[in-house]
Amino acid sequence: MPPIRLTATVLALLLAGTALPALAQNPGTPWVTDAREAAVALPRAQPLIPEPEDKPYPGVIQYRADVTDLERRIISVHQTVPVSAGPMTLLYPRFLPGNHAGTGPIQLIAGLTVIGGGERIEWLRDTIDPYAFHLDIPVGVSEIVVDFQWLTQPDSSQWRVVMTPAIVNMEWEKAILYPAGYFANQIQVAASIRLPEGWNYGTALTTTTFTDGVATFEPSDLYTLVDSPMFAGAHFRRIDIDPTGNSVHLNIVADSTENIAPTADQLALYENLVTQADRLFGARHFDHYEFLVGLTRQLGGIGLEHHRSSENTMSPEFFTDWSASAGDRGLLPHEYVHSWNGKFRRPADELTANYNVPSQNTLLWVYEGQTEYWGDVLAARSGLATRDVAVANLAAIAGFYDAQPGRQWRALHDTNNHNLLGYRVPGQYPSWMRATGDYYRESALIWLDADTLIREGTRDRKSLDDFARAFFGVDDGVFTPRGYTFQELVEALNAVYPHDWAGFLRDRLDAVGPDARAPLDGITRAGWQLTWVDSLTPVEKSVQGGWTRDFQYSLGFTLSATSNRLANIRWDGPAFRLGIGEGWELVAVNGTAADAGVLRDAVTAAKGTETRIELLLKSGDRYRTVAFDYRDGLRYPRLVRIEGTRDRLAEIYAPRRR
Repeated sequence: MPPIRLTATVLALLLAGTALPALAQNPGTPWVTDAREAAVALPRAQPLIPEPEDKPYPGVIQYRADVTDLERRIISVHQTVPVSAGPMTLLYPRFLPGNHAGTGPIQLIAGLTVIGGGERIEWLRDTIDPYAFHLDIPVGVSEIVVDFQWLTQPDSSQWRVVMTPAIVNMEWEKAILYPAGYFANQIQVAASIRLPEGWNYGTALTTTTFTDGVATFEPSDLYTLVDSPMFAGAHFRRIDIDPTGNSVHLNIVADSTENIAPTADQLALYENLVTQADRLFGARHFDHYEFLVGLTRQLGGIGLEHHRSSENTMSPEFFTDWSASAGDRGLLPHEYVHSWNGKFRRPADELTANYNVPSQNTLLWVYEGQTEYWGDVLAARSGLATRDVAVANLAAIAGFYDAQPGRQWRALHDTNNHNLLGYRVPGQYPSWMRATGDYYRESALIWLDADTLIREGTRDRKSLDDFARAFFGVDDGVFTPRGYTFQELVEALNAVYPHDWAGFLRDRLDAVGPDARAPLDGITRAGWQLTWVDSLTPVEKSVQGGWTRDFQYSLGFTLSATSNRLANIRWDGPAFRLGIGEGWELVAVNGTAADAGVLRDAVTAAKGTETRIELLLKSGDRYRTVAFDYRDGLRYPRLVRIEGTRDRLAEIYAPRRR
């Protein structure tokens, strides 16, 4: 190994570490409140991270990844970066597109070395931003070689699994360093990747060669590279599902070949999806679109949008046990809609210069919420979801938010901002905390409300379809992202149907307090109403997959999927009022060894009687017996028709003929 070269700047940075205790011991040193101010106050040469500028980075970064170390789950990266002499900062992506938070897994990056002119150049991590690495490039060095490893995880306890014996999900933004001081779309990268022998892959990138397991791609800007992940695997199939040409494809990888078995009828439904999206938006903002689909329980679960592709995982039996997949068929329609809403058009505060400029989430209820709405609608219009499935799914959403107590203290809009703390960070008592996913599903109720309001106000001559076509379907063939603001959204809605849209939206986004209610007016205006039942139809069971262990609307908790552990304790529900918190395990029900079926039978038997439901609970070495005075039976949400009203849900879910 070449000797380590300590340049003057780096040496000064290393030696300056002794100045910190001196500052604490000197009573004459004034307090400073800003971290950068503190750095300037110390006798140290703290480099500043250059702000991104909209100018081309000189030269092309050569990038090579090797994903063949499947047993040890190590992805090795080799980059050659054109440079000039002087200070330089390399960045690891922090704010990942679609995560809406600073979630870049830099904790998994190791072995970072930088070589220039045949000698090692020492780097120093920034003392404030751990995603930045400072270098001092010696005179005469015109390129540096950067090597490191992404130590991917064997399970999804902290970070999702991206490598299995049969599948690799290559997400470039998690295995790249790039120069600070430039917009992402001004940095050119020539990427290649080595795959295990015999593997194939899907990606939106353009392949120039694929020889001896090495795929080489046309040079692209960093933005396009990051926006074009790869699913690669030993069992792979690419299928054209574009009725108008060869532009939209399913790229399927699976744990075994027999799972890659979509039938002609199933593929016809995905062709319908493409057709119905074309009829909704009236334009495409991609030259080709690649659904990356992993049929696996070994790869970490994902549904992530990109402009010309999406990453999606489902169960291995998704196609071979089609009836059981009814509740999962909305994933691909949702991610496909993101090509229009979230990628081509996206909230202006999410159009950041690069991946280390913080994004803001003020309009996630549009980015994700309206996408959730259109994803469900397109699933129904294409036939991927029957009308009964679509209605059952809507009932589950309406029931959840109708019973949610968290809006007493926290408005829906705050879940957008809270997401910056971490992508979908879980918390105790989710019904009280409110989940960051509320900007998906509750916001979808708001857009149903808007759709039915337009339909009612225009005597059903116009709908939210008209807004989607005018707002997202402009400029067919244009790829360049465009931002939108709240005011532009309001103006576009007013162009379809004049109304106080700003007030309409703010009332629903900002509603908080004991009188705040879930936005269910759209369901009523569509000719339906929410009711509660004690048993489910087969269709409802297929949608509410965990129904056998779901007692949240009766006793006020659920049983975890793999044990009798109590979870999702509903705030101020029956269990909560008995002093039960998270972490207890159900041992017995009325003196009988517990399982979900025994508990369901006990709740049903107590309905309308004076019988109490007695549960024996265990937490560590503690046991406790509690008695529920609950006699209303099992409760599940259902939508029923309002007699004599127009069925606007049927009209919304009906396929468009043009």
